[in-house]
Amino acid sequence: MGTSSHEEFAVARTGEELPDQMANLSAQALEVLKNLRRHKLSVATAESCTGGLLASLLTDKDGLGRWFDRGFVTYTDEAKSDMLGVDLVEIVRHGAVSREIASAMVQGALEHSKADIAIAITGYAGPAGPGDEVGLVHLASARRNGRLIQRVCRFGSLGRERIRYLAAARALEMIVEALEMEAP
Repeated sequence: MGTSSHEEFAVARTGEELPDQMANLSAQALEVLKNLRRHKLSVATAESCTGGLLASLLTDKDGLGRWFDRGFVTYTDEAKSDMLGVDLVEIVRHGAVSREIASAMVQGALEHSKADIAIAITGYAGPAGPGDEVGLVHLASARRNGRLIQRVCRFGSLGRERIRYLAAARALEMIVEALEMEAP
């Protein structure tokens, strides 16, 4: 499996209100679901810092739910291990918020679902512990037997809700990118 990696520094527009962001996310999710339908592919999500926000966005649209296979909310290290098969030794070695764990989460989501595409999000939406970078989010997406796409975003200290919305928006973009990859 090949890998594509990208690092991004993002700053939300200060005038953008959270309800506007949610409406934009909802519209973006609708377009993603229409693209999934057009390609006849399904998606699974593995979320940590977004706590199921992405899965919620992808299941809120009437008539398009069949393109969403399942969602894993794996907030703790133990949940990542139990639900996705992520090795706890690797979590200790790399940290739960790392490109390696995002990659392991997306592979686990594919292995534990029937989805054609999976997306994983792990990050710090708010203060966690000493040395943890608030706003650091690692994302990974992959098509079954396809190329792995990874992103790291450094949103900064924008507040928990805004970071979660921005992470979900990047995840939706990555689903579209995975859809556009050549079929294996």
